[in-house]
Amino acid sequence: MSERLGCWDAVAETLAQSGCEVVFGLPSDEPGLLDAAERHPGLAVKVFGDQRVAGCAAAGYAMASGRPVVLALNSGPGFANAMPALLEAASLGVPLVVVTTRVPGANIGRGAFQHLEQRGLAAPLTGWHHLAEHAGNLSWALHRAVRLAVDGRAGISLVEITDELTRESVPRPAVRPVRALRAAGDPDQLDRAARLLSEAERPLIVVGGGCRQAAAGEDVLRLAEALGAPVFTTAAGRGTVPESHRLCFGLLGLYTTPPADALLEKADVVLVLGSRLEETARMRWEGWQRARMIQVDKSAEAFGESAEPEIAVLADAGLAVRGLLERVRPGETRLYWAAEQALVRPELAALAQVGFGQSPVRATIGQVTEVLGPPPVVVLENGLHDIWAYHYPVLRVDAGTRVVCPGEQTMMGFGVAASAGAAMTTTGPVVVFTGDSAFLLSVGALAALAEHSLGVILVVFDNGGFGWPRFLRAATGEPDRLTAVRQRRNPAELAAAFGGWGTTARNEAELHDALLMAKQNAAAGRFTVIRVPVPDDDVPAGVLAMEEFDEMEAAGGPA
Repeated sequence: MSERLGCWDAVAETLAQSGCEVVFGLPSDEPGLLDAAERHPGLAVKVFGDQRVAGCAAAGYAMASGRPVVLALNSGPGFANAMPALLEAASLGVPLVVVTTRVPGANIGRGAFQHLEQRGLAAPLTGWHHLAEHAGNLSWALHRAVRLAVDGRAGISLVEITDELTRESVPRPAVRPVRALRAAGDPDQLDRAARLLSEAERPLIVVGGGCRQAAAGEDVLRLAEALGAPVFTTAAGRGTVPESHRLCFGLLGLYTTPPADALLEKADVVLVLGSRLEETARMRWEGWQRARMIQVDKSAEAFGESAEPEIAVLADAGLAVRGLLERVRPGETRLYWAAEQALVRPELAALAQVGFGQSPVRATIGQVTEVLGPPPVVVLENGLHDIWAYHYPVLRVDAGTRVVCPGEQTMMGFGVAASAGAAMTTTGPVVVFTGDSAFLLSVGALAALAEHSLGVILVVFDNGGFGWPRFLRAATGEPDRLTAVRQRRNPAELAAAFGGWGTTARNEAELHDALLMAKQNAAAGRFTVIRVPVPDDDVPAGVLAMEEFDEMEAAGGPA
């Protein structure tokens, strides 16, 4: 007779055998997955007092590590509380496996305590959802959930375990570790793509999150050098290539720093690696509609979602790039294209050379990296002012720095909460750039930073209100009473209440001293909050372009 285990011990064993190493969550009333995971030598348990924060932290861990992560939930308000985090995780496509429970079946439909129709609630976010009711297929369901999460199927994987099954014994699992499946691509399609790139006069490469997952940075640069092609990244693809390289020009779309946008508009062939070209990637970039496009992605669902490529290559981005390197012809030196790129670089560099009086946000971002050195992980929000951190060279991300940022949902407060998980992947200081409203929304994450001795450095750009709503109302002359300045919180008192250290930096000298203290705190596992007061108008070009668009809309459209 085969050996049997308690349900939760079997769940923990299956997840560990499948390749998971960490389980996030809030302990359930009765012993459950977290308890079993704590007993398992191959699993680490990260306890959080808020399911929303736990979900964001799990996503942050997955983004920073590239490893599959487990989030333990329960039916009812605990599951519902995690929904904003699951929304963002699904948008990001991180390898997240959610394990939750279902209440006893006898009372479902009869006012069952904490019953929630989790399948319906999570349906838009899940790539795969399975209700585990039978002991014989529990390990199969969990292993398949990890497989689908790792192989990048759209959405998260969710396994819902019935209360009845949690009280049974199940066969001891025996599953193989999950390894990501990697396809090299159709040789004929790669041949066509290589010919098109070789014949292009102004080729350009876009690096997405799929390319970062494939760790293809060195090969991407080799391909760019062979073609003389400028390289842009999406927000999720940032960190794949070092932005100090002469062919790297930062992010595209909403986050493009002028005059680099001119290169995007002039490109005649665009190679898109591991990106679906979501809306923010296409903002302020009309050239993608004119250029001949080659798109490489490991998911067929990506093709035609936002742009119809001339050549679609179903493949792992890293393997496809290697295939293209074997096929492209270096051809003639594209002197005109090289000259265009050379003109852009000096103007980009000047953007980051500002003082506190001119732009406290840009000056702060620059001083952070100057004093602390390149951090191993940078965590971003998507607020009105901290959005400057998406702009190269205001923030320059080079080899060795990983970027954690929200996806297309841009959940307010995601970065603050995600930093807890990201910090668990490194021993160096983790820097978060956020706004005052996002910081306050996820202020509960400070308790987790203290509990887990995480020396995260939070830089809070404080305009004393709701930045985006106030800014866009100002663009159309609408009253901004609802977004008016609120009472400013004392960061030192707030940080101290959660066991950290905080201060306000109003100039370069105060910021320099604060960062030196933050560096010491980080080494000691103590978090730091640095508040930097900022004016409403300290915003980048992409934001100003949105203001101009709103003004035009208010006036009745273009003349």
